[in-house]
Amino acid sequence: MSGDRHIQAGRDYHESKNYHKTGRDYRETYNNDQGTYVEGDYYNNPEQKQNLAEAAAEIQELLETLSKTYPTDTTTGKMKVAAAAFKQIQTNPDLSNRVLSALKAGGVSAVEQLLNHPAASFVIGALQDWQQTQQS
Repeated sequence: MSGDRHIQAGRDYHESKNYHKTGRDYRETYNNDQGTYVEGDYYNNPEQKQNLAEAAAEIQELLETLSKTYPTDTTTGKMKVAAAAFKQIQTNPDLSNRVLSALKAGGVSAVEQLLNHPAASFVIGALQDWQQTQQS
């Protein structure tokens, strides 16, 4: 792994680190003047990015379809949508393989950034647990 580290000091503190790992760049930014912390993966391999986007789109579509059956205006409804979505992911070998591959390539946080649904946080929790179980 190679990388650069840049620090700007003065009245405000700013530090950024750029790393290159096989197939992707990774950037962390710390910015104390605004109290922010930004972290991100940037992919050099377009195929990884596409696979990640496609898996997230499939999960998004699944969540939207299930929202027609279960209401998402309550926590219980969101949990039901997430449980049903996760069950469908697990029982569909092709989808399961695509999602696991996307998780390995980009991590759960990358999938999380691509989902826009009230039940997304519950699905992300299930995916994190599932990924850890698969790696054990």
